[in-house]
Amino acid sequence: MAIALPTHEDERAFALDHNVAEWAMPEGPDLIGRTEPFHDWANARRRHDLVSYFRSFEDEPGLTATSRFDGGRLVRGLNFAAADYLGLSTDDRVREAGIRAIRDYGCHSGASGALHGGTRPSRELEAELADFVEAEHVTLFPTGWGAGFGTIVGLVRPADHVVMDNLAHASLQQGAHAATSNIHRFDHVDSAAGADLIGKVRAKNPDAGILVVTEGTFSMDADSPSLTPLRDACRLHEATLMVDVAHDLGELGPGGSGQIGIQGLMGDVDLIVGTFSKTFCSTGGFLASSSAAVKDYVRIFGGTFTFSTAMAPAQAAVALEAMRIVRSDEGELLRTELQRAAHTVRAAFAARGLECYGDPCAIVAVPVGDETVARIASTLVADWGVLVSAIEFPAVARGHSRFRLQLMPGHTDEMLTQAATITADAIERAREIVNTEMERQP
Repeated sequence: MAIALPTHEDERAFALDHNVAEWAMPEGPDLIGRTEPFHDWANARRRHDLVSYFRSFEDEPGLTATSRFDGGRLVRGLNFAAADYLGLSTDDRVREAGIRAIRDYGCHSGASGALHGGTRPSRELEAELADFVEAEHVTLFPTGWGAGFGTIVGLVRPADHVVMDNLAHASLQQGAHAATSNIHRFDHVDSAAGADLIGKVRAKNPDAGILVVTEGTFSMDADSPSLTPLRDACRLHEATLMVDVAHDLGELGPGGSGQIGIQGLMGDVDLIVGTFSKTFCSTGGFLASSSAAVKDYVRIFGGTFTFSTAMAPAQAAVALEAMRIVRSDEGELLRTELQRAAHTVRAAFAARGLECYGDPCAIVAVPVGDETVARIASTLVADWGVLVSAIEFPAVARGHSRFRLQLMPGHTDEMLTQAATITADAIERAREIVNTEMERQP
């Protein structure tokens, strides 16, 4: 779609009014040249300080931190933008585990997991995780994305079918599309509809494989499905259930067992995939199952295991130390504090008339709606001393932008109330600005 470039006087409106979705399907033979119109729009957003993405931490992501905006400006504030759900990335024991691993094993795994890329810390991490999730066989991937994508493309073939929650993570969606055109979606967290869909797909395809895909906790909505109806339908119709636990394992449930543990299904889910990049303050991902055959097969046919360099030893050592803390009595106390933080900040938002999505957990999703409001509010909230992520398309649907706060146990009631107050004030002020600017337009 061709969009005319604005004059300088109209550039702010140009930066605010359009949406990423409008640039998603460029046309023409020049793959490089046709990216220029989007770049012009992105630069207009940068010049008017309206880019809520591509920010970076300039120091450790503690309870306060310094953020560098995409245009280079530095802002310091209360940190609600880091996915460090139990606050372990700055724990001295976790730091020391990484330092020891670098001293003992070097900085690099040196190869693909298929070709000498495994290390002693990674083998120990596999064993600890297998015990944690009650699945005997664990495969480590260099990223969480690689784990989800690689598992799906490793197991699913073109004649097979994928039944999935329609808000499943992009790695899962893209993995499904890469594997088969037979993709069936059910409404978000509607497990009854999902179970019914599994039966219908099986009735029409008696000889095909069926992979059912959902998540323990969804990162943009902070909500969780009922897993039992999906598990039961999979058993009844010879389908395979896969649950992505990236955002709930470690930070929710008894012993940190996440939604699978909360719902009493530990050891009873076919495939568990996840990442170490949230609660376990590292990078890398995993597939856990009770099948040695699945482990062997996915390591060869998943692609993202065989054709990517394996996790560095320090990454594995950090995740391992964090996991040991997560599973300890201290981990239970941290989860209790995290729940206290979640209830406190959600109540503070409710007092301002903002009902957060989902359920109390490390993720607090605050609805905004209009992307224009979210872009302006994103700058205001940072200027007023709170680092928080504003989310818009393609991470969420058009017209459903939101702020996503990510909590840590160390956030005090004062910090939480301040964050909620400033965020609510920024949304309110941004709406006033948008309404005023709309009234001025001819």
